[in-house]
Amino acid sequence: MKDRLSSIIARKGPIRRIGVIGMGYVGIPAAVLFADAPAFEHVYGFQRDSPSSGYKIEMLNRGESPLKGEEPGLEDLLQKVVSAGKFECTPDFSKIAECDAVTLAIQTPFKDKKDLLPDFTPLIAGIRNVGKYLTPGTLVVLESTITPGTTAGMARKILEEESGLVAGEDFALAHAPERVMVGRLLKNIREHDRIVGGIDDVSTKRAVELYSPVLTLGHIIPMTATAAEVTKTAENTFRDLQIAAVNQLALYCEAMGINVYDVRAGVASLKGEGITRAVLWPGAGVGGHCLTKDTYHLERGVQMLGPDALDFPDGRESLYTLARGINDFMPAHMLHLTESALAQAGKTVKGAKIALLGWAFINDSDDARNTPAEPYYEAAKAAGAEVRVHDPWVDPETAPDVPPGLSKDLEAVLTGADAVVVFAGHKEYRRLVPAEVKALCGCALPAVVDGRNVVEPDAWIDAGFAYRGIGRGDKNGHTFTE
Repeated sequence: MKDRLSSIIARKGPIRRIGVIGMGYVGIPAAVLFADAPAFEHVYGFQRDSPSSGYKIEMLNRGESPLKGEEPGLEDLLQKVVSAGKFECTPDFSKIAECDAVTLAIQTPFKDKKDLLPDFTPLIAGIRNVGKYLTPGTLVVLESTITPGTTAGMARKILEEESGLVAGEDFALAHAPERVMVGRLLKNIREHDRIVGGIDDVSTKRAVELYSPVLTLGHIIPMTATAAEVTKTAENTFRDLQIAAVNQLALYCEAMGINVYDVRAGVASLKGEGITRAVLWPGAGVGGHCLTKDTYHLERGVQMLGPDALDFPDGRESLYTLARGINDFMPAHMLHLTESALAQAGKTVKGAKIALLGWAFINDSDDARNTPAEPYYEAAKAAGAEVRVHDPWVDPETAPDVPPGLSKDLEAVLTGADAVVVFAGHKEYRRLVPAEVKALCGCALPAVVDGRNVVEPDAWIDAGFAYRGIGRGDKNGHTFTE
């Protein structure tokens, strides 16, 4: 069977034309890097012409990136490949038949974390489109983060049903998970090692051929498709675990009246052979498309592929889901800090005017997927507060699920505020001047709650703010001197 696929690929020749399905934070940079590589002739970016995202098609075809956060080099490279005629965005999925390789970069959220049922609806639609136009010898690669077992299971089954072809005999199939962070998309794709896992050796080899031309510092790490799926979900789970560890430490430091950043610096200072202290940063919560759900993909994978073989302590919650719960708690803790600061000012959350700064989940980006600001916003409103939201990057016209009235007018949002609550470390918030903010607030004792360690506590306390910050037990109990 391998010989059959190898023969088909040999007759087809090198990969020249590529299709990338899903024009988002993963698909766009991947497509333009493929298009810029001399090894490839042409790249199609496939995007549904839907009411919510169809606008991307014209933008991309005129060389304008729909991603409005700081992404060094992305728009310049996009303009270059569009001008060279090497990249085209299209809603016409029949052009898949022209491609030697097709990648899918489609979101894979969970419907309900309690039952670990993923919403694969968009991914399945994308896979069906590929299967419908699949030709012999084509390589299909899932880049989406998926439950372990999906590539060799669900994806293979759908592709075979739609195409009438057989994976591993007529076409190649692999998983090559994206490993990018918003704000450094091109850099990450070029420089990070790339995990590539095929359903067989021939598929793996063809996938290595696809990704090698876009890497600069990164190397290809080949493995099986399921191992690649576990690698991606595990690396995000481990990062989430590390964040939960420092978030719990921050809560402990608050309770003990000390500064978590002093402790963090001390722990991180221990260096030497055999010593690893990967201490991350605490904060107001974890957002984004990956960390908020990939733990559950990993948990579901072991439930599906190895439930009877798993040896684990009876009655114990998974360490990974426990970490997820700690990170999910941080927006609630931010509300507790808000209540404490307002109480010091003689006020309550009910009736308070709150200026929520930062709707994106990460600094200097427009990516607001699964933002931790949302549960805070909903809880504060439910408690009777009036919440106004500012974000200099998030576009309320195109970003999904933004709160009503999200504004780019910082002064307007701060005017009359009883509490200023920082949820994103945007550079604009690092430049705030306490006296100027207090003048806009217009009250004798406004509150400031810092979820990203962007304000200097003493400066704000001296200006007359009731200060609270994540992990700042040394300052959260401050008093005012006459």
